[in-house]
Amino acid sequence: MILAGDIGGTKTILALFSRAAGAHAPVVEATFPSAGYTSLEAMIREFLAANPASVESACFGVAGPVVAGRASITNLPWVIDAAAVREGLGLGPVHLLNDLESIANALRILEGDDVATLNAGAPVAGGTLGVIAPGTGLGEAFLTWDGAHYRAYPSEGGHASFAPNTADEIELLRYLQAKIGHVSYERVCSGLGIPNIYSYVRDCVFERETPEVTAALAAATDPTPVIVRFALDAVAPCPLCVATVELFVGILGSETGNLALKVLATGGVYIGGGIPPRILPLLRHPRFLSAFREKGRFRNLLSAMPVHVILNPKAALLGAASFALA
Repeated sequence: MILAGDIGGTKTILALFSRAAGAHAPVVEATFPSAGYTSLEAMIREFLAANPASVESACFGVAGPVVAGRASITNLPWVIDAAAVREGLGLGPVHLLNDLESIANALRILEGDDVATLNAGAPVAGGTLGVIAPGTGLGEAFLTWDGAHYRAYPSEGGHASFAPNTADEIELLRYLQAKIGHVSYERVCSGLGIPNIYSYVRDCVFERETPEVTAALAAATDPTPVIVRFALDAVAPCPLCVATVELFVGILGSETGNLALKVLATGGVYIGGGIPPRILPLLRHPRFLSAFREKGRFRNLLSAMPVHVILNPKAALLGAASFALA
């Protein structure tokens, strides 16, 4: 058996895979609240106690930078050491991938229903691929063609400094700088970032909040799903929530275009993470692609780059399994 996992700041998915069935068909799978465990080892012990198996090798996509087989999880107080996991649990070889590197490894095995296309473009065969994923945090990665295969590379581009492009974004930056100092893209383009945008729009634009949203936010442990739900309400959308999500969409479009330029993603850009599939109708509106393309003299180059949304919520798990099975 192969053990694979998607280790996130909010939840962790662990699964066992067989070589015969492949990465698309886990033998057994379980989801855990990440903050409820003191370590990945503790979580794996519980999982394997319930699902005994001889593990040939393991691979985990982790939400944080991986250096020399060690990773500090960005939004979780864990330090994961591949060698310690292997020795402590008696496993075969253990590999750690940055979570976006894991998603990038899934691209080669995604199927038709796993993606939605925002811009068909004109992909260049063997062209570099970009991956950006707003989930709990903001991850970025890319893949290059080596003549036979695509090879994935991680980055921490989500923590680069936020560069505003509109008057609203400039005021958002000033608002957050006064509160937190350095403002990275993750602070405004992720599940952690949406409440920051909401606070700005509430305090500086609307200067009020609807009672229904106030009550829902007070009862929620995570405000982001509440804001998105009220923004997408088909009957009575909350104007404050709509303005928040629209500002988010513009920022995501701009940073997706930034990534596409930085890695020259002539093969296309893939947008992963948990948020984009939930707001797909808004991503299909002109605001997103307009922000993606508005790069001055390079507008035509970006217009030719395909843009896809990854709909499969387990892409990071698939990528980790695919890496371990290779």
